[in-house]
Amino acid sequence: MRDCNTYSAEPVIAIVGPTASGKTHRAVALAEAIDGEIISGDSRQVYKGMTIGTGKDLSEYGHIRYHLIDIVDAGEKYNLHRFLKDASEAISDIRARGRRPIVCGGTGLYVESLLNGLSLPEVPENKALRAKLAGKTLDELTQILSGMKQLHNVTDVDTAKRAIRAIEIQTYYTEHPELAGGTVPSPLDAIVIGVDIDRDIRRQKITRRLHMRLEEGMVDEIRGLIESGIAPDDLIYYGLEYKFITEHVIGRLSYDEMCKQLEIAIHQFAKRQMTWFRGMERRGYEIHWLSSEMADDDFTHEVQTIIAAHAVR
Repeated sequence: MRDCNTYSAEPVIAIVGPTASGKTHRAVALAEAIDGEIISGDSRQVYKGMTIGTGKDLSEYGHIRYHLIDIVDAGEKYNLHRFLKDASEAISDIRARGRRPIVCGGTGLYVESLLNGLSLPEVPENKALRAKLAGKTLDELTQILSGMKQLHNVTDVDTAKRAIRAIEIQTYYTEHPELAGGTVPSPLDAIVIGVDIDRDIRRQKITRRLHMRLEEGMVDEIRGLIESGIAPDDLIYYGLEYKFITEHVIGRLSYDEMCKQLEIAIHQFAKRQMTWFRGMERRGYEIHWLSSEMADDDFTHEVQTIIAAHAVR
């Protein structure tokens, strides 16, 4: 267990795992049992109108209160700085009402940075730099960024817009080295639960869920966002469903090409998520992996046992 400064409040619970592992369902069941509220640790569920593609599954929450879902307009650029601020405020609010914060999500960078107690400065827009980079290809931008830092997070170079923003951030930190690492006041006292799903089962669920979401109207959702005035490039920036389906809607990909490429991308994304969480373990986090096949009551009971054991350490 990593060293941390403990709080008088009970520890934050974090439920992590790859896409399609059933994290939200588990978090809701746990919240019912321990009087908790859920903080989404997903980088895309913050956007209004992006519901099917981000898998919000709002009906699954029932009466359980959730935070950091539908808090900004689609087309905006939410980032780690804003997440850390919003999530910290949500934790304080939940604790002030005597309830337990449960962070649930698959965006490893967001969850780990929050648990680390990281605080980042807001990096301003650099218009001159953006203009200089505007004509470069994604490969050229990737080369520039890789020369500035090690690329741990491939989503930084998922699109040209993301790569330019990453270069902009890295340039800012180069010019302000005292801010480059952010600040770490103290890691949160936290218990991390991982939902462990067999790789073959995960792949089957991803494929089944993708086709289900397409049948539910995911293409129409994204077409509606474009018709509402959101630029296609802004949706492509969000990656995965919003990247490939937008490219289909604007005529760059056929429906079959979109389905094939998107399914491959989601499988690759799930693999990267697991790579991140295994990396967290190497960086000192104890993740208690529990099978996705466990019954809800068994899963919740096991988490409560882990919480009780944590309390006497």
